[in-house]
This record gives sequence, structure tokens and C-alpha cells, in this order.
Amino acid sequence: MTQIYERIQELRRKYPQSRSAVMDALRLAQTEHGGWLPPEALREVADALDVTPAYCHSIASFYDMYHLEPVGKHMVEVCTNLSCALAGAQAVLDAFAHELGVRPGETTDDGEMTLRAIECAGGCGRAPVVVVDHVYHEPLRPEDVPGLLQELRGRE
Repeated sequence: MTQIYERIQELRRKYPQSRSAVMDALRLAQTEHGGWLPPEALREVADALDVTPAYCHSIASFYDMYHLEPVGKHMVEVCTNLSCALAGAQAVLDAFAHELGVRPGETTDDGEMTLRAIECAGGCGRAPVVVVDHVYHEPLRPEDVPGLLQELRGRE
């Protein structure tokens, strides 16, 4: 048995039905597989929870917190929902795309950063919101983008 199998079993015991642990197990598997869920990760979760890989894939493909393709070391997510859109989110997203040289949904050639447009970050009162590696930056303006990226690159 693998270490991930044992850790999923610990998660499984917290739920009355094993399949209820699928989201926690997918998050664990994603962390163990470098930030994304390759097919083998879905099989590991499925085997550990006695469900099918298709069931795991259906959950992972529904929620945008799971990644079915490789992602960069850093995740830059720009909220584009209504409040953020009205406050200039598109200009912020465009600034990130320009600075990083990628379109939303793409990863930089060096594998360092993935840029994503997300539906809602829940910070409507301080729009537009940008989430970088789970840290909220709000409100963020296009002119703030170069400094934020410089700070992010400086942490390396």
C-alpha cells in the first residue's frame, strides 16, 4: 500500500460513506502530484475509496479548484464575476496576460505561473479581486500587476 492510500483511509474514516471523502482525497492527491490530478491520481483516489475513476473525474472536472492539466508553481486567479467585472477585472486580467506572456488558462513557458480567470472569489465588496497562491489581493488595479509579479518572483 502507498502512503497516499493510507492517508486517504484516514480521511475516509471521517465520513459515514466512503465516497463522501472524495473531495478531500482529490485535494490530497492533487497536492501529492504537484498541483494537478493526472489519471493515475484519479485511480489512486478511486481505489482508496472503492469508487470508479470516472466518479473521481466527474467531481474533479466539476469544481475549478481541481486541475486536470499541469499547472505552474504559482497560481494567479483573477475574479471576473459581475462585481469584479464592473470594477475593471478585464483590464487587470489583460495586464497579467501581457506581463506573463500567456492567455488565461495557460502556464508560462518556465512553468512558474498559471493565469486563470475565475468565476467568483467572494470578495465583491473590494473588487476587483486577484488570488495569488490562495492569498487575496483586493482591490487590484492594472498598474499594480508588475509590482505584484515582481514581489512574487522575488520570493523564489
